Amino acid sequence: MNNPKISFENGYIHLTTRDKREGKLPIRLYPRLYNASHEQLQDYYFSPMGIHWPKLDEDLSFEGFFLTENHPKNNSALCKLFFEYPELNLRQVAKSAGLNTTLLQQYVDGHKKPSAERLKQIEEYIHRLGKELSEYCLSAIE
Repeated sequence: MNNPKISFENGYIHLTTRDKREGKLPIRLYPRLYNASHEQLQDYYFSPMGIHWPKLDEDLSFEGFFLTENHPKNNSALCKLFFEYPELNLRQVAKSAGLNTTLLQQYVDGHKKPSAERLKQIEEYIHRLGKELSEYCLSAIE
């Protein structure tokens, strides 16, 4: 694959091939990339089969960008919640709810399905957060 280009936007790694095919992968599926700094993300090279980040020890195949199984279903209640309320920080929600960040992102993207118990755990945290926020009084703070 000659002269491919990659970019990082809106939580995705975007790939454009020489023949103008475009593919994307959710960066949150790859914890090493997801937690990397901007500088670390820019330190990559192309190999005949894909993209390699030597300092992060991460590889993505070109083929993976175009497989339908690598794209989220985006029809879950969790996906809708985080889409409708972008002010919810997924990492902080995961941490505060006692969840693994990557796992919560996979639930949101539709790559994994949470159990009923896990969904209840997330829902209880969101409800608790909403209640705490609704009781917060800015005028009482000096």
